[in-house]
Amino acid sequence: MVNRKTAKWIRKAHRYLGIFLGIQFLMWTISGMYFSWTDIDEIHGDQFKKVAPKQKSFNDLLGTSQLDTEQPIQTLELLEIANEPYYWINETQLINARTGHKKNGVSEEEAQEVANRYMLTDLKIAEIQRVDTVGQHHEYRGRPLPAYEISYETPQNLKAYVAIENGAFQTVRHRDWRWFDFLWMTHTMDYQGRDNFNTLVLRGFSLLGLITVLSGFLLWYTSSPTIRKIIKKKRK
Repeated sequence: MVNRKTAKWIRKAHRYLGIFLGIQFLMWTISGMYFSWTDIDEIHGDQFKKVAPKQKSFNDLLGTSQLDTEQPIQTLELLEIANEPYYWINETQLINARTGHKKNGVSEEEAQEVANRYMLTDLKIAEIQRVDTVGQHHEYRGRPLPAYEISYETPQNLKAYVAIENGAFQTVRHRDWRWFDFLWMTHTMDYQGRDNFNTLVLRGFSLLGLITVLSGFLLWYTSSPTIRKIIKKKRK
């Protein structure tokens, strides 16, 4: 068995590590419970969107050889904007697939038309505004800018986002998603981008957590009357 001084040091180390790590352990537990008790599809906002947006078919589209493009075509996507077909070329150019005219982004009205294709018909738009820049903690971070932020009259503070450059529907955000995002940040301890599991902070707290658990086992071993009796018997 360890001497009295060493046992006291182990007990003190375990106590202070528990105090220091207690809040983070609590956040890990709360966030883990929230993740396990929520439906990820609802977090994504699927309950506010149509099951399958109706895709319109088009005729008389121009061929790629008829398009006045500034560079060779590497990628091409057919998009529908306000019932009109558009080619999204090389992720930089938006061209009307019937007339060949270049389009410099979409208007607010066209963005609303795009959102209406994806969102439930009974949702009422409260406000629409242009977003040119976002911070690292913004709910629309990491997605194409500029974009239109379309707010709906709902208790969940529901918002939809449509990219201005190509009119593509991006995502929806609402109250439960924001709670999930905050708790995910506390779970990963990535206070910038949320999804980095290799931060020094997380590594440090994980290591300290392991030390805390091991010190608890060691404290039990050094202070257990049963263990002491077993050791005394062996010495005899």
